[in-house]
Amino acid sequence: MIRVIRGQQVIIDRDLALLYGVETKRLNEQVKRNIERFPEDFMFQLSKEEVEILKSQNATSSWGGDRRLPYAFTEQGIAMLSSVLKSQTAVEVNIRIMRAFVSMRRLIATNAQLFQRLETIEYHQLEMKRHQEVTDKRIDERYILRRAGV
Repeated sequence: MIRVIRGQQVIIDRDLALLYGVETKRLNEQVKRNIERFPEDFMFQLSKEEVEILKSQNATSSWGGDRRLPYAFTEQGIAMLSSVLKSQTAVEVNIRIMRAFVSMRRLIATNAQLFQRLETIEYHQLEMKRHQEVTDKRIDERYILRRAGV
């Protein structure tokens, strides 16, 4: 359920509500009652274009006839939800979500190192290919000169 939107890892309000076992409307009511706890780097509302992209990516999920644009919660926003939603389920779910974010960060960091290594290998292969082409060209020139008797 963790998605990357606007370059940030987020979970959409309806997905969080499902995890917490509450209605999306109730989750958002609690957020609105405590809106000072949710600055833009904790939560933001998706644009129509972002919603359309999500719909096209999730053909199997039901977006229903909801007319309001959903909210996306960052890791910090989800952590803040635990102070707003005061049930044992909310606490347990928050712990699992925080662990999922940590796992994703590790995965991304590991892949970044892997891609860096692949890039280095590719660079060295290109350098070796260029060197081989230069060497082959010199050999060809020498061969032509020998045949010409120079």
